[in-house]
Amino acid sequence: MTAATGRPVRVRAEPRRTVRDARRLRSPGVRAGQYVVLALYLIFLAFPLVWLLSVSFKGPQELASIAPRLIPHHWEWRNYSDAFSQQGLLRSALNSTIVAAGSTVLTIVVATPTAYALARFRTRLRGAATAWILVSQLFPVILIVIPLFMILRDLHLLNSLGGLVLVYLVWTLPFALWMLRGYIAAVPPDLEQAAAVDGAGRLRILVSVVLPLLRPGLVATAMFAFISAWNEFFFALVLLRGDQTTLPLNLARFVGSEGQVSLGPLAAASVLATLPSLAVFAFLQRRLASGLLSGAVKG
Repeated sequence: MTAATGRPVRVRAEPRRTVRDARRLRSPGVRAGQYVVLALYLIFLAFPLVWLLSVSFKGPQELASIAPRLIPHHWEWRNYSDAFSQQGLLRSALNSTIVAAGSTVLTIVVATPTAYALARFRTRLRGAATAWILVSQLFPVILIVIPLFMILRDLHLLNSLGGLVLVYLVWTLPFALWMLRGYIAAVPPDLEQAAAVDGAGRLRILVSVVLPLLRPGLVATAMFAFISAWNEFFFALVLLRGDQTTLPLNLARFVGSEGQVSLGPLAAASVLATLPSLAVFAFLQRRLASGLLSGAVKG
């Protein structure tokens, strides 16, 4: 190859680093190291749950031992029966299920069209609304619990599951809006423009075009809303009394007035309280792997 002056120009061949890096990653030593690191990380994540399960099957004498064992010497199944009989675990689990499911559904229903408006409509209020979403996450819980208590008292929603659902909706909505806004912004506007050319309105575009592509984002938002409501303690402590208590409040009752803890039944109740969250995650995690634009274009 020659330049305009007639002098030959040397073209340097680019090093094939991509091929070398790919071969290096495929080497048995690197793959073995990756699996070892992954196994250690999984053990680190799973050990608290495994230890909790182990404690739930131990008796008082074994729990007081100075040499704890992972596998119980004597399996104490009575801890689970005590967890059900002592503190009304089923009633509080039902309350937590109603509150978590209700707040999750309301969060998705409210956040989806609102996030779509924030992502697609360019108005003067768009920047202010986005800034308010970020600023609202900085408020400590203790700062807003008294105003919420007074509002729910005036609405006659104190000590009711419906009032707690509304509180969780308000508390979860800003982060849900931020998550869904990012997913909607990643959807190509060309798909919506093509639907608009065919005569579809905004609502039809949102339901028929955008929502099928938002499945990973909706699943992630639903998981966040459900787990947040299922594990929340402070709002439920302030707003609920008597038979309306949720599962985290019920777990706190295993600690006596003098600090004495029924550790075996508490661990058993904690294991049972963890199962619904694991079930929801196991049911929804497969839908997280699907691509954002899977099925967008049909041949």
